[in-house]
Amino acid sequence: MRILVTGGAGYIGSVLVPVLLQEGHEVTVLDSFMYNQDSLLDCCHHAGLTIVRADGRDPRVLEERLKGVDAIFPLACLTGAPLCDRRPEEARAVNLDAIRLLVKLRAPSQRIIFPTTNSGYGIGERHVHCTEEAPLRPVSLYGRLKTEAEKVVLDSGNSLTLRLATVFGISPRMRLDLLVNDFTYRAATDGFVVLFQGHFKRNFIHVRDVARAFLHVLKNFEAMKGEPYNVGLSDANLSKRELCEEIKKQLPRFYVVEAAVGEDPDQRDYIVSNAKIEKTGFRPQVSLKDGIAELIKGYQVIRRNGHANV
Repeated sequence: MRILVTGGAGYIGSVLVPVLLQEGHEVTVLDSFMYNQDSLLDCCHHAGLTIVRADGRDPRVLEERLKGVDAIFPLACLTGAPLCDRRPEEARAVNLDAIRLLVKLRAPSQRIIFPTTNSGYGIGERHVHCTEEAPLRPVSLYGRLKTEAEKVVLDSGNSLTLRLATVFGISPRMRLDLLVNDFTYRAATDGFVVLFQGHFKRNFIHVRDVARAFLHVLKNFEAMKGEPYNVGLSDANLSKRELCEEIKKQLPRFYVVEAAVGEDPDQRDYIVSNAKIEKTGFRPQVSLKDGIAELIKGYQVIRRNGHANV
């Protein structure tokens, strides 16, 4: 299959693209390399890989690269609430307007598998799991843009969306500003963290399992299309405090203190059901425990500079 991956040199893309190539797909990556990352160098020997250094918002570039494509994975995104708040106009252009352009230019036969976020659930009801039918109440510009983009994609037909939990794990285009990655880094290097509103809960998923989810829905597209799917670890609906306790099991000297005043600018607080995609046969393979162990090893290699979106 011929696949176009926009933003394919990013945190998820640089894990996903090698997997697609190993599966025998022909992959075109369209990426601006805005972080000057050198991910995908290890894939350049694959004859089936094409890399285009360009902006996916350019209709001429996008129209040319859509020719002959069977499936589209729109990964290009200004990811995370802090980055979108800092650059709101660019966030709207990349996260929403570019998706509208893509939908306009693609042929109806071209499949779209779009990764969005379960940030759209915003603040859930206490002890109630958010299913795909739960109301979407995003509390950040990032969440609102991704929620609106998801509707654009699903309304266009021949598509499906993956509402990803907070992603963690090692990637060639590493990010340290994701919650598990960040807290594990602080534990491994600083030895402490100050929590704001440590009772707020999130769901989590390893980046390699995100790649597996893309493969799963691609192989089962006809049976699954037209729907959103939560993608996360069903045993990892954890509060920030509980996450720290999991890290502390492997780094016992990790000191955690909860701030008596102040609040987290990211006010998301919800638990998520992943039963819908699990019923189709998908199961994550990397536990939170194993992902934390991987990160601890990785942090012997890297340091913070250049490994974040903000």
